[in-house]
Amino acid sequence: MTAKQKALLGNVVWIDPERMSGAPCFKGTRVPIQALIDHLEGNATLEEFLAGFPSVSRDQTIQFIELAKDTSEKSLKFL
Repeated sequence: MTAKQKALLGNVVWIDPERMSGAPCFKGTRVPIQALIDHLEGNATLEEFLAGFPSVSRDQTIQFIELAKDTSEKSLKFL
């Protein structure tokens, strides 16, 4: 992960051992990143996720998805 990607990730995700047992959450919320991943893996739409977690913004979810996609695409180039 590049320094730029880490900085962007820091704008979207926060980790605090005192909150949610240290699980990575969307910044400014108590919503674990894993909740988005679970919803998408369960074939839920982004709109369904956002309706269920109104404290998470669309921008946060899109930024996280784009970072995850960019990171995984770069990782696959080394295979």
